[in-house]
Amino acid sequence: MIKNITVIGSGTMGNGIAHTFAQYGFKVSLVDINDESLTRALQTISGNLDRQIKKEVIDESVKAATLNNISTHTDLKEGASNADLVIEAATENQDIKLDLFKQLSNICKDGVILASNTSSISITKIASVTKNPANVIGMHFMNPVPVMRLVEVIRGYATSDEITNTIMQLSTHLGKDPVEVNDYPGFVANRILMPMINEAIYTLYEGVAGVAEIDTVMKLGMAHPMGPLQLADFIGLDVCLAILKVLHDGFGNQKYAPCPLLVNMVTAGHLGIKSGNGFYQYTSVNKELIVSSKFKS
Repeated sequence: MIKNITVIGSGTMGNGIAHTFAQYGFKVSLVDINDESLTRALQTISGNLDRQIKKEVIDESVKAATLNNISTHTDLKEGASNADLVIEAATENQDIKLDLFKQLSNICKDGVILASNTSSISITKIASVTKNPANVIGMHFMNPVPVMRLVEVIRGYATSDEITNTIMQLSTHLGKDPVEVNDYPGFVANRILMPMINEAIYTLYEGVAGVAEIDTVMKLGMAHPMGPLQLADFIGLDVCLAILKVLHDGFGNQKYAPCPLLVNMVTAGHLGIKSGNGFYQYTSVNKELIVSSKFKS
């Protein structure tokens, strides 16, 4: 039975995953490399719980119980040695993930399930550095994790039926809608989404229309809740670029080649919401995100 969860990485996805499991009564060890990151994560979780209270989704007692279920750690062994399930939500970098999973394979107890929240990196590749590839799987949550219902459950080449079924059932227990997919570049969500975002960037790059116009067409014409350029800012332009590189390398098809404008923006440090500027500029007033001023090409 899964009781103890370890989440590695306390950024946007990691703290959202920790929040969700803790809210559903699991004991969560949140691991990151420094105390400052962990303190920010707990502040973010507390703020998100306050929003749920304001919307009358939960009450104060649920907030208190959720926060009480989370412990923080800067030592990987201390945070992961007792885990029944480890979910890695570190930077979307293959070398970092392979190193983490190799360590986890030596640190964790027998029978542990090792999951990655990767949005594009091969689960089969990640599993290959562990002692038990059958117990390695992908759990690709969507942002914001406490709100979005989809979990893309990715089977590596060696992932067992038992582990897959366990993760599917666990995701349902969290109030999510899990969808099982196989391990190919980009899986399903990003194999479809990223070429659309990339094409939207090319449409801007080639001067077909401006940022607001492109996003308006997709929102009003295609019923998308958020335009592709604003969505790219929300995801992180560096993350979009990393995923497109995985798709381009994996399929060798020019249609996945990242737009030069995207490459230049990431090089310049214009990463979207996380840096305060991307295709839009962002400011925060009373903890509410304000989107302003159209991107100037």
